[in-house]
Order: sequence, then structure tokens, then C-alpha cells
Amino acid sequence: MKRQFYTLVLFACVALFNLSAAATIMPDVLVKQTTDKLISELTSNRESLREDNGKLYRLVDELVLPHFDFRNMSQLVLGKFWRTANDDQKEQFIVQFKDLLVRTYATALFEYTGQKIVYKPFRLKQGATRAVVKTEILQHEGPKIPFHYSLKLDETGAWKIIDIRVDGISLVTNYRTSYGQMIHNSGIDSLISSLAAKNKLVAQ
Repeated sequence: MKRQFYTLVLFACVALFNLSAAATIMPDVLVKQTTDKLISELTSNRESLREDNGKLYRLVDELVLPHFDFRNMSQLVLGKFWRTANDDQKEQFIVQFKDLLVRTYATALFEYTGQKIVYKPFRLKQGATRAVVKTEILQHEGPKIPFHYSLKLDETGAWKIIDIRVDGISLVTNYRTSYGQMIHNSGIDSLISSLAAKNKLVAQ
């Protein structure tokens, strides 16, 4: 549960930054600055956000969505099933998967209690279109938890998050395993309906 919480919180933290700046800023600087900004926003407005879930969701929706490549992530999550899905199924999955992540991350933000984030040395080869930013989370008690952020340079020149590895475990791979089993058993339409039902329940 702790591992899931840290995944969600840090994944969301990476998102809070001006879109135009994301096109020129180095990935490691982007991670640090956005983390600091979102934590500051959460700390300053915790009570008002806690009282109004809609406000919290809108905040995350506005600040997170522009900085993640949900289409790329959805393709990675569905794996071989992406190739057999029709265009409508792909678009429906992207919408529901994105909504599920936004609401889950928003809720997880309130569990942040001041854990320290350590940023590891970063190197980016000239002309590279992919990058990995490595950090560690220092828990109040317990071992350090390594986080590796996978980013991809999109066609606009902006770095976008496409995956996160927590203690060696890929977020995308975890979803691909669980969703793949659901699709195998019941089909992709059933998976989409299940995600939509969860999103509707959380929104109530």
C-alpha cells in the first residue's frame, strides 16, 4: 500500500509545471521544480482542497494532464491488445484510464507527510529523446524507496512522463498485467466498462 501511495504521489508531483517551460527545461530540473511546486500548493490549500473534492480533481486535471502522454501510456498498458482494439475502444480506454489515474492521484496527495526526496545525478546524451530521472524517497521509518521516472520528448519538444518504476517495478507493467488478464477473460469492452464504473463511483 505504501508503495502504491508513493507511486501515485510522486507521479502526480511531476506534473505541476508551466507547459511552455517544459519544452526547454532539463528533465531532472523539471521533476524537482514541479515536485516542490505541487507540494507547496497542497500544503497551502490542504483544508480547502479536502473540503471540495471537485476542486482537487480540477486542480490535478488542469495541472497534470498536459504533461503526461496518456496515449503512449495507454498503448503500453494494453500491449498486444492495442493492435486489435478499434479506434473507438482506444479512445474510450484512454479517457477512462486517464480519469482513473487523475482521481486516484488526487486522493493520494493527502497522504503526503513531508517525506524527503533525494535526486540522483542525471545525465542526458545530446539529441536523446528519452530520459530517466532517478530519485529516492526517504521514509520517516523504513528503507529508502527508489523511483525512476521515464520521460519521452514529444513532437512539440516537451518532455512527457510515460512510466514510473518504483523499487524496480514498472507502473505500466503492473497495469498491463492486471488489465491484460481482464481483457483475456472478458474482452476490452468489459475492461472499459469496469473502469467507467469505478470512475463514476469515485466521482460521487
